[in-house]
Amino acid sequence: MRIAIIDADLIGRRNHRFPNLAAMKLAGYHREHGDNVELITDYSLLFDAGGRPLHDHVYLSKVFTDTPVPAELLTNPAVSYGGTGFFYADAPPLDEAIEHHMPDYHLYDGWCARQISSGVKRSALTYFLDYSIGFTTRGCIRGCSFCVNRNSRKANVHSPLSEFLDTSRPYICLLDDNVLACSEWQAVFDSLRATNKPFQYKQGLDERLLTEEKCEALFSSKWRGDYIFAFDKLSDIALIESKLKLIRRYTTAVPKFYVFTGYDHRSSDGVPADASFWQSDLRDLYTRIALLLSYRCIPYVMRFAGYTASPYAGVYVQIARWSNQPAFVKKKSFVEFCLMHKKGSATMRALELLRSNLPDVYEAFTTLRFGGTFMPLAHSPP
Repeated sequence: MRIAIIDADLIGRRNHRFPNLAAMKLAGYHREHGDNVELITDYSLLFDAGGRPLHDHVYLSKVFTDTPVPAELLTNPAVSYGGTGFFYADAPPLDEAIEHHMPDYHLYDGWCARQISSGVKRSALTYFLDYSIGFTTRGCIRGCSFCVNRNSRKANVHSPLSEFLDTSRPYICLLDDNVLACSEWQAVFDSLRATNKPFQYKQGLDERLLTEEKCEALFSSKWRGDYIFAFDKLSDIALIESKLKLIRRYTTAVPKFYVFTGYDHRSSDGVPADASFWQSDLRDLYTRIALLLSYRCIPYVMRFAGYTASPYAGVYVQIARWSNQPAFVKKKSFVEFCLMHKKGSATMRALELLRSNLPDVYEAFTTLRFGGTFMPLAHSPP
């Protein structure tokens, strides 16, 4: 059989730099069964001049919901499609034989070679070329309404390392949902450390679950890249600060925290019910950023799609532009960052909007600095 595999994110997203694990597992399974497998990077290559399919079956996968896909493909009987990009929290799992198959890490080789020959640096393709990728555990205990794991209530061991480890590759990347919530987390870390390969967990780790024992395991490991955590809700601030103090007893590294914003936790779909939400949310965002900076952590602002309906959409954009670039957030206050731009620019218009409508937040941002003292707003929890 001729099998076509499409990584829709690779086609539809500019500068996409991470392979699709399901696509690699499908490729590995079909190649083992003697099929001719081809990664398709242009939808026009699926059909001949007469519109006839060039493959016996097509697998179409995407991770991101806003990645565009030709609608007609979804009704084609020769096409199977899946992934969180199509079904979000209700994505059907792969068949067991495919889910637990060794990924075909050579699926992207031709595409990578073309990228490099066109001038893309090899380092930009490191996840395609240098990493073994998989899940050591699956599931989460939190059930957050905005998350693709909202239907999960437990974290369990999913795959042994041997299932996806390519010993010729120097690094390991784990995609676990919440490894620290798994009762067998220690055995998982022991197996990773036994490889003597640097590894990373790509998703945000749940710092609310950190203990002395977990910190010892985490910060003594052969870690690669940033330690990544998450700070989603201001209501967790006291617990988060206690864990920041714990982290600082074990490492001087600069962790990164995903900071989710623009989402109303009181509503079922996260969309705010009233206009007053946006001012409260920006105060909330400032407070979380301020706490993280005081412990020398980098806040990485992640905006819920609904923020575009906010009268402060431009403010959200500029805060993210500042905070998500370590070179800026470590050296300049948010206001100093904005003042680098020309009068009348989108950045300066956003700063003026903040100054006019939320003067307390504006003033707080003028002195907020990486490594400085945490100064909550007057209304914020201590």
